[in-house]
Amino acid sequence: MKKDKFNIANKKFNSRLIVGTGKYKNMNECAKAIKLSGAEIVTVAVRRVNITDKKKPLLMDYIDPKKITYLPNTAGCFNSKEALRTLRLAREIGGWKLVKLEVLGDKKNLFPDMIETLKSTEILTNEGFQVMVYCNDDPLMAKRLENSGACAIMPLAAPIGSGLGIQNKINIKIIRNQTKLPLIIDAGLGQASDAVIAMELGCDGVLVNTAIAKAKKPFDMALAFKNAVISGRQSYLSGRIEKNLMGKPSSPINNII
Repeated sequence: MKKDKFNIANKKFNSRLIVGTGKYKNMNECAKAIKLSGAEIVTVAVRRVNITDKKKPLLMDYIDPKKITYLPNTAGCFNSKEALRTLRLAREIGGWKLVKLEVLGDKKNLFPDMIETLKSTEILTNEGFQVMVYCNDDPLMAKRLENSGACAIMPLAAPIGSGLGIQNKINIKIIRNQTKLPLIIDAGLGQASDAVIAMELGCDGVLVNTAIAKAKKPFDMALAFKNAVISGRQSYLSGRIEKNLMGKPSSPINNII
């Protein structure tokens, strides 16, 4: 397992768990939860998180960008113009080129607007960004994103913050079988077992925010997700037994005394 690295845009990570930095009670809680999770990548909502005003709490004072990879995202953007402006700003502020693109279609369900997402992906990749893309679980759209130059496909498990877990395992498996890009489940996970399922489906990683930040015991949940991702990945690599409609005895039935 030590040799099983998580590769994104030619960068190698040990942890396959990506953690969000929003919704925590305070920065101290956020930092401690992330440390317990073992995550080496954290998402930063450029439009919502203070990373420049030194008069207010700075994320960088709690989570060292030299030790943890910041992944600027476009949370809160509802069209391509907003998303492009946000990520260009992130590049100017911190030189970030590895980014997470998220273009939402409506404020109620928070599903991705795939037309705007696809358009934004094409523009950003042409500008030299390495784009990890939040998307729906449509295999056809996932393939278009791959062809547009995305460096990672990030289909939702369920609506953002819903905690419903993976709702469409079949489509996730289809996307897994058709792409060589990193496949990361993003949004909708509620508990550690959801991460195990994602990893056992062959996903390369999971992104979690609300499930940890809003848990009754966020530190315990952060640790649970860390262990779940490791366990699910090891289970996937081990190669599960075939499914059968009928039972098969665990002990030999020949030459019984």
